[in-house]
Amino acid sequence: MDRFVVFDVETPNEQNTRMSAIGITVVENGRVVDSFASLVNPETYFNPFNIALTGITPEAAEQAPSFGTLWPEIGPMLESGLLIAHNAPFDLGVLGRCLRAYCIDADRYTRYACTVRMSRKLQPNLPDHRLNTLCAYWEIALDHHRADSDSLACAELLIRYLDRGADLSEFIRTYDLKKFHTLKPAEEKALRAEGFLQ
Repeated sequence: MDRFVVFDVETPNEQNTRMSAIGITVVENGRVVDSFASLVNPETYFNPFNIALTGITPEAAEQAPSFGTLWPEIGPMLESGLLIAHNAPFDLGVLGRCLRAYCIDADRYTRYACTVRMSRKLQPNLPDHRLNTLCAYWEIALDHHRADSDSLACAELLIRYLDRGADLSEFIRTYDLKKFHTLKPAEEKALRAEGFLQ
């Protein structure tokens, strides 16, 4: 596996069923080769907490494309390699709920790895494993809770782990984008036996 698609989403409210921004950074052979970022019109309400956290206002997102409009562009990118995110189940859950909301037919199961899990195993002595803490440790530039910056920072973190010989195979899991959860090993085994997973 030498192509990683690192992504981050921001959400407009506490329901986390829509996104207000997405950032995607593609890593191949240990370096960043492509990126994409956009505000997203979530076509729903904004919570004041999320506005303060992300800096994204309803007015800023109003003229942005909806997730359904963006999917033909971002779908092929997201499906082109192993997905990576920091606290990946959150981002994958938002992605899955957006796919459902816009009635988009995409692959149900996706393989992914989470840099939170990686950092807990590879850097156990840090006080916590938040992205800003890790970026401070590695001196990675970060404008936190901005999807483009978060995805690039996560990609840079991944590259540092790969450069130091990290074996990602132990961190790779499978996410069910229709039921919004990471498969347990027994579930994966059963789906492979039935031919639903490779």
